[in-house]
Amino acid sequence: MTERWFEDIPEHDPDDPEAVERALRRQERMKRRSSVPAAKASRPGGPVAGGRSGGRGPRRPGGPDRRRLVIAGAAAVVALVGIWLFVSIFQPFAGEGDGQTVAVKIPAGAGVGEIGDLLAEKDVISSPTFFEIRARLSGRADELYFGNHVFREGMSYSAALDELGSKPQKEVVTVVIPEGLSRSEASEVVESAGIPGNYMDASLKSKLLDPDDYGAQGRAESLEGFLFPATYELRPGSDAGDLVDQQLEAFKDNIAGVDMKYSKSKNLNTYDVLTIASMVEREVSIPRERAIVSAVIYNRLNRGEPLFIDATTRFALDNWTEPLTESDLAVDSPYNTRTNAGLPPGPIGSPGLASIEAAAKPADTDVWLYVVKPGTCGEHDFSDNLDDHNAKVARYQQAQEAAGGSPTECP
Repeated sequence: MTERWFEDIPEHDPDDPEAVERALRRQERMKRRSSVPAAKASRPGGPVAGGRSGGRGPRRPGGPDRRRLVIAGAAAVVALVGIWLFVSIFQPFAGEGDGQTVAVKIPAGAGVGEIGDLLAEKDVISSPTFFEIRARLSGRADELYFGNHVFREGMSYSAALDELGSKPQKEVVTVVIPEGLSRSEASEVVESAGIPGNYMDASLKSKLLDPDDYGAQGRAESLEGFLFPATYELRPGSDAGDLVDQQLEAFKDNIAGVDMKYSKSKNLNTYDVLTIASMVEREVSIPRERAIVSAVIYNRLNRGEPLFIDATTRFALDNWTEPLTESDLAVDSPYNTRTNAGLPPGPIGSPGLASIEAAAKPADTDVWLYVVKPGTCGEHDFSDNLDDHNAKVARYQQAQEAAGGSPTECP
């Protein structure tokens, strides 16, 4: 080594050993630094490139939390759809139907899908598709009877299947309409016979008959009096309107043979005769009394006396079963024949032919008063003067008191 090696050391002082030593140490450090590769600059706030930080980096959007939310949402949708399908198919809140009765004829060989379409068209069920599903799930799709069935609007699928699973109605439906019934009473009979449709609506008016053609002169508010009482047979699928049509045709056939000469001589038209006949029908239990009671009505009309037939008040109140009270008997109605003279505005029911004939031609008698005869089943004692009538009323009251109630005797 040359003795001038120290000349390569910058900033040295040959005469100062400490300075030389410091220079040597500084030189040594510089050599060590030059032998180490320069480190790459790291990103601000992040780990050195090529290395790993001690913790996890920021989470990317759509990580585990979002996946859990998506799964939960999908499960909720599936649950809601399942509930909707259950309610739609099994209809836990539906029942036997709350609408009108509907007659439906199921064709032979019709499949459950076709049956569902027919019922949906009649508003019996809400969905033919769900009906078919319900039928197949219950195993009844192949156990349904074709033929004539009666349903109600708004039935559940189960209730409709119950009806279809029972043997269909017989080919002819028979209904008996008794003489003298009002429309409201006849409506109950029709419904009990299983005839679909609204009888009250069907008997309001018809193209087959106009009451004014029979002298109603605008007074008729319905077909009351023209709905001829009889036994009727209805074809499958018939409804209340079909029954009314038959009743009107029967009325026209029967009224055509009634002799109206006497009633016309008393200035009474056919509508008046029907009104009288409807009261006779209510007052009489014994057939031979029809013409006599009719004569009582004629005679009272001739005298200008109120008719005092309480059946007309019952018609006004639509009360055919409960006892009439004093306030009932004083009701303000043109049908109250205690407080109004003359005929009521129209018939109080639909009379049969025998009563119509009696009303058209009453018995030839002057009687104008009557009271129930004690010890009989609806027979009457008739009088042509007030004294005789009052005596018969006294006998009735005595018998009533002795019997502790009605003195009539009916089997």
